[in-house]
Amino acid sequence: MIWNTERETVTLGKMKEIQSERLIRLVWKVYGTVPFYKKKFDDMGIHPSDIKSIDDISRLPFTTKDELRQTYPYGLLACRMDELVEVHTSSGTTGTPVVGGYTSGDIAMWGEVMARTLAMAGAGSDDVVQNAYGYGLFTGGLGVHYGARRLGANVIPISAGNTKRQLMIMKDFGSTILTCTPSYSLYLAEAAAEMGINFQDLPLKAGCFGAEPWSDNMRKEIEAKLNIKAYDIYGLTEIIGPGVSSECEAQDGLHINEDFFFPEIIDPATGESLPEGQKGELVFTTLTKEGTPIIRYRTRDITYLFHDNCVCGRTSVKMHRLLGRTDDMLIIRGVNIFPSQIEQILVRIEGTEPHYQIVVDRGASHLDEIEIHVEVSPEVFSDITRNMEDLKAKIAGEIRSELGVSAMIKLVEPKSIQRSEGKAKRVVDKRQL
Repeated sequence: MIWNTERETVTLGKMKEIQSERLIRLVWKVYGTVPFYKKKFDDMGIHPSDIKSIDDISRLPFTTKDELRQTYPYGLLACRMDELVEVHTSSGTTGTPVVGGYTSGDIAMWGEVMARTLAMAGAGSDDVVQNAYGYGLFTGGLGVHYGARRLGANVIPISAGNTKRQLMIMKDFGSTILTCTPSYSLYLAEAAAEMGINFQDLPLKAGCFGAEPWSDNMRKEIEAKLNIKAYDIYGLTEIIGPGVSSECEAQDGLHINEDFFFPEIIDPATGESLPEGQKGELVFTTLTKEGTPIIRYRTRDITYLFHDNCVCGRTSVKMHRLLGRTDDMLIIRGVNIFPSQIEQILVRIEGTEPHYQIVVDRGASHLDEIEIHVEVSPEVFSDITRNMEDLKAKIAGEIRSELGVSAMIKLVEPKSIQRSEGKAKRVVDKRQL
């Protein structure tokens, strides 16, 4: 189902016209209302009159997360204070939080893009959306809520946590769409098995999962255990929250709502723009955001862009599922590794569970070492020691073969790695302590 046929199936030429018109309006607005951007423009010798179309976007300055923190709380505001109707922030666990301000127009736009997101997962006005993303300053809960309301669906605003109640509500209220983090969906599956709940007996048909990276192997695990089709959704607080891009029925790349969020791929080292199909850092410009518009925000997410003749009929540019991040990349003895690469190996090895933690430390030799804690299935854990050693050797061998690094493997009993109702903590880097 396509929510907005007029915008989601436009020609490339028409989309470029829309983007160009909106970019021109945006640069004039931020130059006149946001001192932060006026200074950046002036320092680069750029004036809004120099921007004639979307093709000129590479002339504009980048914006980084550190700069957003420096403007806390309202340094990027492009509207009057009395025009703000809502504020959200990042978690702020690693420093000053990033602030996103929303006008009523922004809330309407958010509902529009999230309605598109839910529609891509097959949701309509007759569906029951169980929204297990956290409500509050985190953007996930309210983003999904606004989209479900725009779609006309029945939304259950249960928020994160209270897993047994989640399952009771899902069963009693007939939830058909689940929204939460992918790791929490597997936690729900574990709890359901303990409670004797079989997902094949429930009307649940699809899930919209985001807020953390996850692999195709993890998707297969979720789909098998919850008896649903699992869709990847992408968003970030700095841009809008969820609703930036989403998978459709093809599950082959995420359609970007590029009439609102213009994407680029750049070389993370040089800042040079890269062509479609080439892997690099994802950059976004909010073409219509009124409260806190952002120009060329460096997401630190690694992916690539592409167009195809999608079976769903949408013509918008796609982004490949995230390949990692420039700032969670582990460099182990000169080898670049992303946690998602380790996950892809672990999930396909029989006898392991999709719950793991990577511990990075600097040993007595002053060389970086990694130890991977891997949960095993109850059957394996109760097996004889020799088989456990064989499994450890297999995991270590696969990682060494595919990633080129040696890792110590520690097999742990089922459910011993702490579960998260939000983003799963995959890496413990003791080198920074």
